[in-house]
Amino acid sequence: MGCTDTAFVRKLGAFGALTKCELSLISDLQTRRKHFSQGRDLVLQGQSDQPAYVLSDGWVCSYKLLADGSRQILDFQIPGDFLGMRSVLLKTADYSVVPITPIEAAEVTSDDLMTIFTQTPRLAMALLWAASRDEAMLVEHLVGIGRRSAVERTAHLLLELGVRLRLVGLGSKAGYDCPLSQYLLADALGLSAVHVNRVLRFLREEGLLTFQRGRVTIHDFDGLAERYSFSADYLEQGKASRA
Repeated sequence: MGCTDTAFVRKLGAFGALTKCELSLISDLQTRRKHFSQGRDLVLQGQSDQPAYVLSDGWVCSYKLLADGSRQILDFQIPGDFLGMRSVLLKTADYSVVPITPIEAAEVTSDDLMTIFTQTPRLAMALLWAASRDEAMLVEHLVGIGRRSAVERTAHLLLELGVRLRLVGLGSKAGYDCPLSQYLLADALGLSAVHVNRVLRFLREEGLLTFQRGRVTIHDFDGLAERYSFSADYLEQGKASRA
């Protein structure tokens, strides 16, 4: 796969058609690719002068550690996502990023970002759109943990992942491959792993969704979304209109 046909290109292309110049810059941005093993932190909370990355393959999660050693997962990142951009812009990372699976990611420096912002304002806008979309997801996750029931927040997260994966060509309304364990879901949803297991069993018995053997199968996407008031508007605002 060339650097002009990647999940990152497909994601930014949702904001608007990319020019040859913009595709060239994106290609340059993805040349310093590295492989990381599962469980090895890319970005460490509290450390400074760390690079950011564009995730090419695999899944990671961003998280914060509390003083008592407990962990709150902030979000899961999939191919096409930026990892640790704030650690570059703010100089010090305020959260950690760790691979859930073996991954491939391209290193991005502050100079790389400055080149994009000075040479291609439209591409810079696409990056800002992607960053704003990430912020909108964090807002939804906060609302979920604070106000939604366990079933609602679980359904929202799994539907959201489905929409995100469809955007980069890695899923459909019928489902997607998903490496998340019930323990990872629990840390993201503010639930226990036992409670997550009960919720997933309930969704399966209701004929709405099955999560087994690394695969999320959504039996009725629209029905599941309507039942638990999920709307993908916060993921799609600003996207280019499609014919």
